[in-house]
Amino acid sequence: MQLWEFLWSTWIGKIVMTLLISMVPVLELRCAIPIATAAGLNFWAAIGIAVIGNLIPVPFIILFIKKIFALLRRMNPKFDGLVTRLEKRAEKKSATVQRYAFWGLFILVAIPLPGTGAWTGALVAAMLEMPLKKAFPAIALGVLGAAAIVSFVTYGAGSLIAGA
Repeated sequence: MQLWEFLWSTWIGKIVMTLLISMVPVLELRCAIPIATAAGLNFWAAIGIAVIGNLIPVPFIILFIKKIFALLRRMNPKFDGLVTRLEKRAEKKSATVQRYAFWGLFILVAIPLPGTGAWTGALVAAMLEMPLKKAFPAIALGVLGAAAIVSFVTYGAGSLIAGA
């Protein structure tokens, strides 16, 4: 059995696929939930696995991203441009978080649009040197909010269209 076939045709494969997709920056759960649905994964399983997968990288980003950025810059100066762009992106998003603290971080993560999400929220929290104890609850609540929005769009809007 090929890997692709395993991921799409077995229950464990669908769980692994959903978990991995939700951990990828930019894709996160906003892609994982619809893909899990298309693969035939149960509604609640898709949401739960996507939320868990989306939250797994958060503590590592908050705790280690500054050290990783410094290491990348030391290893190869060519990474400086990429790291600088990521830092500037986080800085741009940080104004709302600084102004509204917990709720600002929650809103940044909860709105499932490009440039938002758990990865961006964790990066902003790290750049603002927010402690993990303060940042993680806001990010987790934001991920749950994003999951609710994506689930409604994936499941609810489809039901509304099918019922019309």
